[in-house]
Amino acid sequence: MTTADLTRLTQAAPGATAVTLAVLHGGQRHVWCHGTPAAGARPTTPATAYEIGSVTKTFTALLLAQLAAQGRVNLHDPIDAHLPRHHRPRTPGGAAITLLHLATHTSGLPRLPPGLLTRALPAYFTNPYAAYSEEEFHRCLPRTRVRHRPGTRLTYSNYGMALLGHTLAHATATPYPALLTETVCRPLGLTATHCGPPPTGQATGHRAGRPLPPFALPALPAAGALRTTAEDLLTYLHALLHPHTTPLTHALLAVQKPRLRAPRSRDHLCLAWNLRHVDGHTLLFHSGATRGFTVFAGFAPRTGTALAALANTGPRLGGRFVQCAYTTLKRLCGS
Repeated sequence: MTTADLTRLTQAAPGATAVTLAVLHGGQRHVWCHGTPAAGARPTTPATAYEIGSVTKTFTALLLAQLAAQGRVNLHDPIDAHLPRHHRPRTPGGAAITLLHLATHTSGLPRLPPGLLTRALPAYFTNPYAAYSEEEFHRCLPRTRVRHRPGTRLTYSNYGMALLGHTLAHATATPYPALLTETVCRPLGLTATHCGPPPTGQATGHRAGRPLPPFALPALPAAGALRTTAEDLLTYLHALLHPHTTPLTHALLAVQKPRLRAPRSRDHLCLAWNLRHVDGHTLLFHSGATRGFTVFAGFAPRTGTALAALANTGPRLGGRFVQCAYTTLKRLCGS
């Protein structure tokens, strides 16, 4: 592992002013940083915060698994057991959506809540979801018709993962941000991981080379609102590689268990994590993005290798950043 890998990632993220590569390999932690978080700022460090987009979903899945390990919910609970009647989507024949369906994208819910795109259009290229409130999310739930019978099709759904966070909050009478902090982040020592306002020193996101405001996702925090640092991501990945050294042993093992096979693929889906067998290794990984950031996180349990790559530029058509990070992880597993 050399700084050449950071150089390749930086080249794969045109428009980024800050890129961070964090690696666990051979029992050692390494972090390489490039650039500055914002114009005129001090150089990027391992403590620079980034928006991680859909990598948030892996934290929400771990929250579900830990609440299940504590006996506070069950993976097979129908959401109706925890939600008020006026917060329930309509399903074919009244079939139940379970917490497991939400965590594996098999609920039948669409990718986004009804009406969200309409509200997002005026700020689509900057901060599209900031004006969509939690109250609107609640109002759209009973108007939503589930497209397929729950458990029958894999359809990636931000809406479904957001509903999972919403349901867990109702089940525990605790708002999602506080619930995630007390149940997952604090026990794992993740002091810089949260979905609150951006901290001082967070990198400024960019799209096509232009700076963007901090991403806001008030109605769907469980689907993509987390901010964190390379240091915290390494601690998180270390816990996934060594679950028996943490207070969340059973939950960390549960999120790595394959739950279903992706259609027309040899890949499997765990609780949020993608699982792939390649070159004799098992890789678990997830990518994430907001309008101004792109992130990849992955690990290989058998080799004890993990990698997080973060850039303060949004995804672009034909972008190579996530693929470059995945390829680097795969190569490290063979070294």
